[in-house]
Amino acid sequence: MTLRSEPTARQLRLAVELRRLRDAAGLTARQAAALLGVTAPVISQIESGIAGVSEQRLRRLASHYACTDEKFIDALVAMATDRTRGWWEEYRGLLPTSFLDLSELEHHARFLRHVAILYVPGLLQTEDYSRAVFSARLPELTVDELELRIQHRKARQAFTIPYEAVIHEAALRIRVSNRATSRAQLNRLTELSEADHITVRVIPFDLDGFARASSTMTYVGGPLPKLDTVVRDALHGSAFIDSEAQLNTYRTSFRKVEAASLDPEQSRVFIHRLAKEL
Repeated sequence: MTLRSEPTARQLRLAVELRRLRDAAGLTARQAAALLGVTAPVISQIESGIAGVSEQRLRRLASHYACTDEKFIDALVAMATDRTRGWWEEYRGLLPTSFLDLSELEHHARFLRHVAILYVPGLLQTEDYSRAVFSARLPELTVDELELRIQHRKARQAFTIPYEAVIHEAALRIRVSNRATSRAQLNRLTELSEADHITVRVIPFDLDGFARASSTMTYVGGPLPKLDTVVRDALHGSAFIDSEAQLNTYRTSFRKVEAASLDPEQSRVFIHRLAKEL
């Protein structure tokens, strides 16, 4: 069995779900190994993501764990047997692993939802806007590192799945560079908001009772709700959140933020007005 030196976030998610199934069944790793006819270290390797698991073994484990959710099992099998080498692999060894994990997560997503407070979401940014954001990073990036990040972000923008962004007025007004860059970004948002798969909503400053200014997040829809993921910015990359309790919290949070925002047409008019003011 070939062991992985650095499992991807998708491989780690599969490992976590298998560990959760075993815990729910009340079995130790040693007991699960005995039922499968392997050693305890094999179960530990599978549950840490450093070893893969075949469809046959995964279905046997699910049976031993008394999991009868066929759709969930099928989704785990799809994760276990996926051999996709996406466009992001060309950046392996060049960008932080979190960039690649995010790209892979988005590639397999059924839908995306984003709440933005300080910056326009990356998937909707112009190149100049992205350059300004990455240039402000500390410690400063080299020219090559900066260009790699911009290229990677542009590649991520070729998505076609349903995407909904709720953007606070603060993110629309903050000038990450200059007036021209801000105006071009606002005009780009107006154009993108007319695409069939993209919905843009705005939370204006004059909204009463909005106390969720720290709710920046990306919600990524999985093949099943229990396989959804929330992505939050962390100090050294992105943090992926997948516990059921936290997912429910973020689902509720997004619904409340969405309900407080302007509708898509009002938002388009709002963004167009801000662009004209510049």
